[in-house]
Amino acid sequence: MITFDFKNILWNFVKRLANLNLSIFILFLISICCILGSLIEQDQSLLYYQANYPVSNVNSSIVNWKLIYLFGLDHVFQTWWFLLILVIFILTLLSCTFFTQLPSLKNARRWKFIHNKYYLNRSLSFKESYRSENNSLIVMIYSLVSSDFFVFSQDYSIYSYKGLYGRVSPVFVHFSIVTILLGSMLSFLSSFVAQEIVPNGEIFHIRNIVHSGLLSSFPANIFGFVENFSIDYNIDGSIKQFFSKLSLISSQGQIISSQTIAVNKPLNYRHLTFYQTDWQINSLKICLSDINILQKKLFKAIINNKDCWLCKIVIDNHKQILLVVFDLNSPIFLFNSEGLLMGTFLTNQPFYINDVSFIINEIFTSTGLQIKMDSGIFIVYLGFFVLMLSTVLSYLSYSQIWFYRVSDLFQFLGSTNRAVFFFEENIFYINFVYNSLISYSNKCHVFLRYSILK
Repeated sequence: MITFDFKNILWNFVKRLANLNLSIFILFLISICCILGSLIEQDQSLLYYQANYPVSNVNSSIVNWKLIYLFGLDHVFQTWWFLLILVIFILTLLSCTFFTQLPSLKNARRWKFIHNKYYLNRSLSFKESYRSENNSLIVMIYSLVSSDFFVFSQDYSIYSYKGLYGRVSPVFVHFSIVTILLGSMLSFLSSFVAQEIVPNGEIFHIRNIVHSGLLSSFPANIFGFVENFSIDYNIDGSIKQFFSKLSLISSQGQIISSQTIAVNKPLNYRHLTFYQTDWQINSLKICLSDINILQKKLFKAIINNKDCWLCKIVIDNHKQILLVVFDLNSPIFLFNSEGLLMGTFLTNQPFYINDVSFIINEIFTSTGLQIKMDSGIFIVYLGFFVLMLSTVLSYLSYSQIWFYRVSDLFQFLGSTNRAVFFFEENIFYINFVYNSLISYSNKCHVFLRYSILK
């Protein structure tokens, strides 16, 4: 008995969720949360929020860093209360679907015959009367079928409808929104984002995690290998595109995937996506007198509003040189300690200072990668696809036609929920077919009687 009462209480609670005002209110709460997540920077450090949202400076901002950390406003879309709001909104959509829309769809499929003029009590789009003929019912059935109506007949009454798919679209809309929300929740909980700066020719493992969900897991048995990094330049020296030949290696040392990635051309492996995001120049490999190898770190600077990388090499106590790299295709510039240009040279091209030969064997570069795992993105895409499909179906109008006999006349009634102009065209075509067939039937009947009498 207690179990039965609990089921009744639960059933009544779920039915009460199918309320339009409640759904609008929850949708309003979700929009407020999204606004907060857009105004307040997400996934930043504590020092960032203490500097930008101080407690003492009340006039500049109502929200301070203590409130942000108390309510989890630094990661709004992963908080328990935001996920709870989404779950309640999903329940309202499902309850509205099962308790309102599906019964309405089932009712729309039923035939609704009219046998007298006092039976129908609704707003109608068209009313018309026809003289009773011997073949009126059969002719009208043929006219309706020729206009793609589903026809049901009982005694001297006809009921037909068209465009039932338009009544299905609200159900698809709700299921698509539920799918999008579930996919988003899965993304919040199981996704992660990592960023790596990997030197050219090095093997790397995913370590620098920028963002991760509560249920996210990292692929510990997958390694990456940057085989080659290259840059394409425009004629004016600006960067056109940069590429990384990236290979994924299993823990057994086997290459499981390999691709040259670029900006807007990532590498996809299962739920992992590797994006090309950045690059940098690290150091120079210098050969001295064909014997000694020297590696000098490069520091980024700006000369004449142009990025460059430079390093210093000390020749003696009173003399040093400065090497400047502007890009990978241009020559390397050599300056003395006074800042005067001494010359330019290419990689593997020797130059001499105090009778000592210098050769730049290689310019070491690094590629910037962003690794992202999002297992819910396919579900979100599926939800948006169903939403677009339901939007197209919603333009289909649902039309109904009744044709029934009252004394010596047939009454024709029509109703539609939208697209009245197209419904008028259907009515015109039905009338044309009906009148043509009735006229032809009467002529055949007269000709047959004349033949019999003769």
